[in-house]
Amino acid sequence: MEHLLEQKLSILSVVEDTTVDGPGFRTAIYGAGCSHHCLGCHNPQSWELNNGTLMSVGELLQIVLADEFADVTFTGGDPFFQVEGFAALAKAIKQNSSKTIWCYTGYTIEQLMANPRFMPLLSLIDVLVDGPFIEALRTEEFLFRGSSNQRILKVKDIFFSSISILCLPMVERRFFRMVSKVEFENHSPNVAMTKRVVASPPILY
Repeated sequence: MEHLLEQKLSILSVVEDTTVDGPGFRTAIYGAGCSHHCLGCHNPQSWELNNGTLMSVGELLQIVLADEFADVTFTGGDPFFQVEGFAALAKAIKQNSSKTIWCYTGYTIEQLMANPRFMPLLSLIDVLVDGPFIEALRTEEFLFRGSSNQRILKVKDIFFSSISILCLPMVERRFFRMVSKVEFENHSPNVAMTKRVVASPPILY
């Protein structure tokens, strides 16, 4: 545990009690570094890893635990740019609290699941907001998203049953093969998406 808490992350800022990065009050942790470089990005200074300040997992955990009522959001930048550090932070949060973790990423869920390196972080996230910001699809109509291509996904549903896509105007639920609990917890590279089938409307958030 001590080694876990000593890991360092490059952090742009920590915003406490925000209500715009997921439901309810949340502690939003903005990680530096992003390789997507989306046209029209509202935070291009977040692309460079060196633009952040080094903070340890232990320091960030103290901030998160100090707010009894707020859950947590990882954003940036792209948290998967510092996947090892954010995985360590997510693990520490889960070991010390019952807080939910939302995570914003420019990757799609399909891309994340195809890369075993991302699994330690992905497996600890409760809700993923996936996909790059696309300026042509920019919208203010939907909560917690910048463009209409982005999806709000219950991560564990992907592994154990189906994706629950939690936002309008999506009108499909995509089913994936079920994987074992052992595969999921061990971040097996065999946990990968298979053929998708359009079925009934999604469970809505």
